[in-house]
Order: sequence, then C-alpha cells, then structure tokens
Amino acid sequence: MSSGLVQTYRSFAYNNAWANHRLLTACADLSQAEFEAPRTGFFPSIRRTLNHVYVIDHFYIDALEGGWLGPRAWANEVPYSSLAELKAAQAAMDKRLLAICDALTPELLAGVIRINRDTSVQTERRDRLLMHLFQHQIHHRGQAHAMLSETSVAPPQLDEFFAEGEAPLRAAEFAELGWTEETIWKS
Repeated sequence: MSSGLVQTYRSFAYNNAWANHRLLTACADLSQAEFEAPRTGFFPSIRRTLNHVYVIDHFYIDALEGGWLGPRAWANEVPYSSLAELKAAQAAMDKRLLAICDALTPELLAGVIRINRDTSVQTERRDRLLMHLFQHQIHHRGQAHAMLSETSVAPPQLDEFFAEGEAPLRAAEFAELGWTEETIWKS
C-alpha cells in the first residue's frame, strides 16, 4: 500500500473534522428548542442526529485505538443535551481520529482491527473500517444539514474537499482549528 494512499486517509480525517466544525458552528445559532425539534430523518432531530455521529465515532475510534468499549458506546444515545457540550466532545473525538490517521503507515493501514460487538468480535481491515466510518459521518452530517435547512440558520457548505484555489476561503476556520494547509498535506 502506497504512502500516497495513507495521505488520502489523513486528508479524509481532516476533512471530516472540518465538516463537523462547520456544521456544529452553524448549529450554535439554533435555540435549544430548534436543536431538539422533531424533524424528518433516521434520528428525528438535529440533536439526536449529531449525537448519533458522536456515539458511533466513539465506538469505532475506540476500536481503532485498540479499546474494547463496544456497544456500551451507545448505552446513552444522547450523551450531550446542549450543542456547546456536543461541539466540544465532537472536537475532542475528531482530534483522536486525526491522531490515528496522522500515525498511519502503509503497514498499519492494511492491519486488522478487532471490534467488540458484545456477542462476537468483528475483524476488519483498518482501511475499510476508516472508510466505513467516514461514510457514516458523511451520511448523517448530510441528514443534519438537510434538517438545518428547515430552520432560520443557513446550512454551511459541506461538499468541499480542500480545493487548492479555495485555501484563502477556509483560512479563518483553519486558524480556529489550529491548522494550516501544510498540516493536512504534510508527507
């Protein structure tokens, strides 16, 4: 497996953290009632949907770190009632995922992860598990994004992937996150 592919996984992790930052920052303009209001989706509110992203991140990131948390991750489906608490927790979870991806090597990317499913142990290649996790996050952020469009808060653009010519447009957000373009694209 090439080092270029490792960079691809790293950039997906950074894009994921940036998208979470953008979406949760936009949601900060919602009232608590709007955050909790029933909406159409798998998890029928913005609060429940974004908490689901966090909970499943916790489940898989723990496994990627070698932990054994397993289904206890979703014992509380809404661990964070307020957006401020959720935003801080998601940012911490994103940093854990970034650390995992920053440490990747071609050998690690091809390695096998053991996932506690309580009644069984799932084994999965790290590269496949990461792609599954990224896809899960994209899917549910999209649902929250659609729900946000039903409010007075404008949904942020989430369909960008670090186009080189648009670097100046994201510089302020990168500064908030403590990143530069070089942070993402270092080899």
